Amino acid sequence: MSPTPRADFYVISKDRFKQEPLLLVCELARKANSAGLWTLIRARDAEQAEALDDLLWSFDPDAYIPHQVVSDEQDDLTPVLIAAPEHDTPLRPVVINLRDDAVAGSFERVLEVVPDDESAREPLRARWRDYKARGMALQKFDM
Repeated sequence: MSPTPRADFYVISKDRFKQEPLLLVCELARKANSAGLWTLIRARDAEQAEALDDLLWSFDPDAYIPHQVVSDEQDDLTPVLIAAPEHDTPLRPVVINLRDDAVAGSFERVLEVVPDDESAREPLRARWRDYKARGMALQKFDM
């Protein structure tokens, strides 16, 4: 029997993440990659996917996170994939979700980044309720 899927919500509270929320995404991707977990980052749009691609190369000079923005010639052997909505990319064990909709399908963990902006939190509350209704284990972390 497979373990119960988890939804982890990371609430941005530290100044460095408030100033650059995508840094938290980089930290989450680094942790997943260090644990050997194949990861899909569901970017909000192509511009965000490209920004994450650049930031993953530069956010920490000591970190190497093999990653790629999904394209028609994607490498299925790349541990971290960044997908814009126009690409129908299969889910991986870990999904970092930056879109407004809950992740549907089969995965072990979904990581949701909660912005510091109170007005942007309602879609995340809806996703919390969605995941809870599906019987997923839920956790919240202040970051």
